[in-house]
Amino acid sequence: MTPELVVLDMAGTTVADDGLVVKAFTAAIETIGVPEEKYPEMLQYVVDTMGQSKITVFRALLREDTRAQQANSAFEAAYGDLVRAGECQPIPGAEDVIRGLRGDGVKVAFTTGFAPATQQAILDALGWRDLADLALAPGDGVRGRPFPDLVLAAALRLEVTDVRRTAVVGDTASDVRCGLRAGASVVAGVLTGAGRREDLLEATHVLDSVRDLPTLLEGTK
Repeated sequence: MTPELVVLDMAGTTVADDGLVVKAFTAAIETIGVPEEKYPEMLQYVVDTMGQSKITVFRALLREDTRAQQANSAFEAAYGDLVRAGECQPIPGAEDVIRGLRGDGVKVAFTTGFAPATQQAILDALGWRDLADLALAPGDGVRGRPFPDLVLAAALRLEVTDVRRTAVVGDTASDVRCGLRAGASVVAGVLTGAGRREDLLEATHVLDSVRDLPTLLEGTK
């Protein structure tokens, strides 16, 4: 399968997370006054739902939309501050992989569970604004993972002829389910982020890193 499109997750897949999500989440729940004794349970839920839309995670935890929106705004602000402070680095080899794919005529889309503004802050911090063909985040008419919307929206906007000619790469079970539900032929989990090998059993392939993606794609032709 020579892909027309490769859809890449960001934090944990092409961008090193290094605990930034947990730091930003802790700052967010402090901001809205969540009792400290609830932190461990909430943090565990955040870890268990890595890859999903963050507003969806806050709604599940707080069960009230106004507080969830406040917490999500605080999270995005805290994460953006960490990114702008330089606590954001690419996964080694990720940029070379992306440039190589595009050089071979493959379109590349970044997807994320973060809000669009945070996604753009990460791209700006890394100098990646023009690295991929498209960057997508959950929003109006596009649900977050594990729904298939991000992959399908990328395929539509980049005019893929057949969704089966899509490869999806991510570090969480939600990334994998999103790709499978969208009908991608290659749905690869990577071990550089939140997901462990046992979390990625539904993936068609498990890679040590996105650096291994070109070899995988070459082998599936």
